[in-house]
Amino acid sequence: MSTKGGSPRGTSDVTERGLETLIMRHMTGVDGLSIAASVVADAPAPEAHGYFAGSPKDYDRGLCLDLNQLFQFLHATQPDAVKALQIVDPTDPKDINRLRFLTRLSTEIGRRGAIDVLRNGIEHHPAGHFDLFYGTPSEGNAKAVELHARNRFSVTRQLGYSSDATRRALDLCLCINGLPIATFELKNSLTKQTVEDAVEQYRRDRDPREPLFGFGRCVVHFAVDDSEVRMCTELKGKGSWFLPFNKGFNDGAGNPPNPNGLKTAYLWKEVLTPAGLTDILEHYAQIVESKDARTGRKKRAQVFPRYHQLGVVRKALADVGANGAGKRYLIQHSAGSGKSNSIAWLAHQLIAVRRSGKEVFDSVIVVTDRRVLDDQICPSSGFLGHLSG
Repeated sequence: MSTKGGSPRGTSDVTERGLETLIMRHMTGVDGLSIAASVVADAPAPEAHGYFAGSPKDYDRGLCLDLNQLFQFLHATQPDAVKALQIVDPTDPKDINRLRFLTRLSTEIGRRGAIDVLRNGIEHHPAGHFDLFYGTPSEGNAKAVELHARNRFSVTRQLGYSSDATRRALDLCLCINGLPIATFELKNSLTKQTVEDAVEQYRRDRDPREPLFGFGRCVVHFAVDDSEVRMCTELKGKGSWFLPFNKGFNDGAGNPPNPNGLKTAYLWKEVLTPAGLTDILEHYAQIVESKDARTGRKKRAQVFPRYHQLGVVRKALADVGANGAGKRYLIQHSAGSGKSNSIAWLAHQLIAVRRSGKEVFDSVIVVTDRRVLDDQICPSSGFLGHLSG
């Protein structure tokens, strides 16, 4: 594997470390190996693609927060609320007001999930409401544009996550405003390590009892090599279920050849750009609660879109935005590939499509031929409708 652009001398590095460097250099502009703690940066490096390089020293393993990125974001966007916290020293772990606020935030993430906290923020006395993320600004809203630009997307290399086994570390961890969103285990087939080994590492070595791996605290976990990507939304040890997150190739599995680099480069170059990840958090990622009709027990599941689902919804929305209503489309999903969510995500977003300043659709009607599809679609669309309100 060539790490062109990822090594200072342009040499080849066929190790797992080389893949880490390649991804870090693309996203942050640096290799991320020697980031000092509490580095204050107003903007990512000029050669970065929208991401700051985080320091593992800024990560609190018990609270599961990158404290430097979090406080940089809060000071830049909500200085009055931060002042009202009356924190004497934001770097002092014994400062009682600091501890109360961080404990409150971490508890809310554990209870509600990172997705909901990012979307809706938290309340904390005496400061009141805190926003933890600013979504896509509406057209013509200069203040919203400014706040959105203050979001801090960061990637930290070799993140130590465990308080007990202090040497355990994740290859990469992606955060938004200090809140962990995605973890990565990387492998390289040239060293006889594949995506299967990355999946096995999650199942065998990543204890789901660790705070970072609690349900909803992290949105998605990626197993990646130079050819394939798999994802999991809830780690359960040996029962962790990883789904393909591949483009597909020749009407089959896997990824097509990439003349400009690795087959899996689309993950960090297309899917996880700040704009792409913002879109996913606003319109796709969710925690869905369902009720067993027989036992009455409630169950929560975290959902993250697969690559083909993102593709079909985004392509349909783009075509409607360009050509308006009245066209017909054929969308083919195989069994078990998530067509119910694709329908719900598309229906929800079609309502918001505007063309020449006007909404394209007054209403969207979904017609299905099976009651099981009704049951699968309604919870998703209802949840999304709640979010839009």
